[in-house]
Amino acid sequence: MTSEQATAHRETPRASPTSTPAFTPLSKPEPWLSPQVSSYFIAGGIAGAASRTVVSPLERLKIIQQVQPRNTGKQYNGVWRSLVRMWKEEGFKGFMRGNGINCVRIIPYSAVQFTTYEQLKKWFTSNGKRQLDTPTRLTSGALAGITSVCTTYPLDLVRSRLSIATASILSTNNTAPTASITSTPSSSSSSSQLRLASALHTSARLLPSELTMWGMTLKVIREEGGVRALYRGLVATSTGVAPYVGINFAAYETLRGFITPPGKNSVARKLSCGALAGSVSQTLTYPLDVLRRKMQVVGMSSRALGYQYSGALDAARVIIRTEGIRGMYRGLWPNLLKVAPSIATSFFTYELVKDFLLGST
Repeated sequence: MTSEQATAHRETPRASPTSTPAFTPLSKPEPWLSPQVSSYFIAGGIAGAASRTVVSPLERLKIIQQVQPRNTGKQYNGVWRSLVRMWKEEGFKGFMRGNGINCVRIIPYSAVQFTTYEQLKKWFTSNGKRQLDTPTRLTSGALAGITSVCTTYPLDLVRSRLSIATASILSTNNTAPTASITSTPSSSSSSSQLRLASALHTSARLLPSELTMWGMTLKVIREEGGVRALYRGLVATSTGVAPYVGINFAAYETLRGFITPPGKNSVARKLSCGALAGSVSQTLTYPLDVLRRKMQVVGMSSRALGYQYSGALDAARVIIRTEGIRGMYRGLWPNLLKVAPSIATSFFTYELVKDFLLGST
């Protein structure tokens, strides 16, 4: 063996069937905005818009019944009578009042919620390596709810203001500035002022430009303490939304195992899962939703709405003292009529669009 051959022999490593390579190339990380994540986001946004538009009249009625004062003869009582009254007073626009901003809000809200939930499930289960149990579903849903609320809360507050801005729920036990409006109820101009006065922060009248999304947003910022006013009630909202969304997702996925077993995936069964899950979660967390609405309109005229609360706990204490536990469930019936088709439409549309998008990628 020559010296050159000996040197090459010493420098060439021997291959072994059990040896591991000295260097293993790293796998390419998954992009942040992958086609899968994009499908979750798009499907969630479409699902949210579809579900809220279907039940827009009931959504507005729920908000009105939650915030209207008790000491007035102008209350919205009964679902059907209230809807007929809304139609007579405001027409089709009354049914859709606030739905534009609701869709603007719900598209990113629902998109963020579904996407966050799907991603958290993967994170908590190490991409499916661990079992997805009920506590994990509840935690993922709760965190997804908080995330979606924080990203879209100002839109939700403005939507609540627009929903009640033209509803004739003004309290009759008002003091001088408002009493001058109600002293001539037979006057058509006075009745118009009466409806508008329910959305006042001061004794000034609402301008037509303030009944738009941007106009109401500027009004809140200008008259109620700046941008911070757009986040009034955020803590109460997050406290209510977290358990609601957590229970909603957990109940839906649990019910799917019973109602839609393999081979029984009809449209009616899928819709039933969403309807039942939404009804259960909304009933359990509804008092927190009432407090959320109370805090969102607390900056509006206390004379017009009949109350002024210093915080969520103060609102709960006053409501229970004056109205009992029943006061924490005002508007529950129209809300349940709304929740069943809304959540059913939301989950069904989400699954449908997501499967279509993932199937085409």
